[in-house]
Amino acid sequence: MEISAKEIRARVAADWQQIMDVVRQKVALRSVSAQGITGDHMKESAQYVARIMREVGVDARAVQSHNPDGSAGAWEVIGSLETNPDAPTVLLYAHHDVQPVPDPDEWDTDPFEVTQVGDRLYGRGTCDDTGGIAIHYGALKALGDDLGVNIKIFFEGEEEMGSASFIPFIEEHHDEFDSDVIIVADSGNWAPDVPSLTTSLRGNATCDVHVKVLEHPVHSGQYGGPVLDANTLAAMLIAKMYDEDGALAIPGVEGGEPIGGLQRDVDETDMRAAAGVVDSYRLAGDGSLASRLWTKPSATVIGFDAHPVDGSFNVISPETTFRVSLRVSPLQDPHAAMNAMVEFFEGNAPFGADVHVTPLDAGMGWAMDPDCEASADAAAALEEAFGVAPVNKGEGGSIPFIPQLQKIFPDAQVLVTGPEDPISNAHSPNESVSVSGLEKDVVAEALLLDKLGRN
Repeated sequence: MEISAKEIRARVAADWQQIMDVVRQKVALRSVSAQGITGDHMKESAQYVARIMREVGVDARAVQSHNPDGSAGAWEVIGSLETNPDAPTVLLYAHHDVQPVPDPDEWDTDPFEVTQVGDRLYGRGTCDDTGGIAIHYGALKALGDDLGVNIKIFFEGEEEMGSASFIPFIEEHHDEFDSDVIIVADSGNWAPDVPSLTTSLRGNATCDVHVKVLEHPVHSGQYGGPVLDANTLAAMLIAKMYDEDGALAIPGVEGGEPIGGLQRDVDETDMRAAAGVVDSYRLAGDGSLASRLWTKPSATVIGFDAHPVDGSFNVISPETTFRVSLRVSPLQDPHAAMNAMVEFFEGNAPFGADVHVTPLDAGMGWAMDPDCEASADAAAALEEAFGVAPVNKGEGGSIPFIPQLQKIFPDAQVLVTGPEDPISNAHSPNESVSVSGLEKDVVAEALLLDKLGRN
């Protein structure tokens, strides 16, 4: 029997104080994985999350993972709840580790004590990703005995540290991940009152480019002119990556349009303000701003070996290295993009300089199937909960485990949701989550689980 949105809202409202308590108690645990993923504080965090999930019927436990070299890894939370062997199985994901707080003085409140100001809860992890844990907890609590799907959970303990033990852990616990639908509550909404499904994540490909022109440094007055320094040659090579309009011009590196169609473009004024773009700068590239941020590639020089200005002297630099981070379209294999970068840099050596590329990391992006049944159910649930239609959005960055999960479980339908919004300040001082938005997120997930149980 279908449960109405009105009934779900009433149940969530009745449970709201307990859901808020989960956020407060979890933030106070200071589960900073950068301070040691094997530490007692991370074990305590995992045990707490397992306990609250047992409160809502999940047979949950904290388990320590192992790194690829066999050493002790992160504390993870896994568990299951079977309602009907013939019903769909849904895997709920969030992570219980949080970012560090390098300087508490940059915060307006105590980062590890939740403080409510207006409609927002401030504290480290409130949105990333304690809010995700609260969504799963609240949705299962609201449904109770009316839950019509089987549940599996995985709450990770090292997402903020790169998930080194993620693949070994899945290999050890394969059956506990196998599911029909995966809900990843680690993203966010278009605005606190406008819901979203995250429809795509760009991949990445990183390489080092070595440029050499001399066997040793020489005097710039004696040889400057016919011999250009390695830094200038590298700059020439870097400049060739983009055309005069700022569009990436590396042959073989592909782009695409927003997955599921562009429902609303990114607001340029808001984007410029959030990034701190200087007034005189004209945004690079062409097409919608959304496509430039989500589904088209971008290349960024993230490191450059050059002598500092302080202490510089009159010599021609013989060689240098710069590092390029390519954000790859979710529609392209990152290894193909990497090969294109290697061919581009080595094939465009300025003045015949010696150019050699060392490939580093390559990670796959991800694109949601906008036409699958779970996507339609999620969109309907979000609209019922928020009262407005969801606006699909992409992310320019990567969440590596999502494409990894999709590769291991290719038949699973993956949905990416979450409690963040444009002013949440995840990873930054004064991180926060919208109280009203979080409540609607809980209602939306409960409605979604109910719909999936009736398919």
